[in-house]
Amino acid sequence: MALTAHLETLKKKHRDMSEAVEAAQRAPGVDDLSVATMKKEKLRLKEEITRLSQ
Repeated sequence: MALTAHLETLKKKHRDMSEAVEAAQRAPGVDDLSVATMKKEKLRLKEEITRLSQ
């Protein structure tokens, strides 16, 4: 059960990060490095979700 809860938390963080990336890309003045860092974190979350789901 703990694994399921952890996966749901990771999925929520991934969704939140996705929304943050989209908002940052639309916002003026947000530098590309910040967006790239956010995208890397989003990818790290996705990879962790995939690894734990197998």
